[in-house]
Amino acid sequence: MPLSKLHAPQSLSDVMCKDIGEQLHDSLVETCAVNPADNFCLISKYSEAEMIVHPTFLGERDPKATITVEIVLLGGRTDAQKEALYQDFRERLKSIGFNPNNAIIFLVENGPIDWSFSAQGSVKTQLGL
Repeated sequence: MPLSKLHAPQSLSDVMCKDIGEQLHDSLVETCAVNPADNFCLISKYSEAEMIVHPTFLGERDPKATITVEIVLLGGRTDAQKEALYQDFRERLKSIGFNPNNAIIFLVENGPIDWSFSAQGSVKTQLGL
């Protein structure tokens, strides 16, 4: 049940943002065993002045075209799964015409106690973990 957040420049079309979100979800399903029905993605767009991106930190990128992808998910994925996610998602970006060098991706892991979807309480409580 990851929650993905796509932070994008305003110049990136809504269609491309939606495509990126779909590719990200498909990549999470493929590489990290995410349930295909668990698709949660927030898309935010920013003006050029609101996105400060270093153009050469650990790779070349176009700061005006760079997206940041934040994925909050339950801990427990292996380093190999995470590396596979990064690689697979970048390949998918390339396949839809988005330069994968212009993507910064990071994961935030937490546990079942850190999620609540209803008045019954945390996922931990609801699933009896």
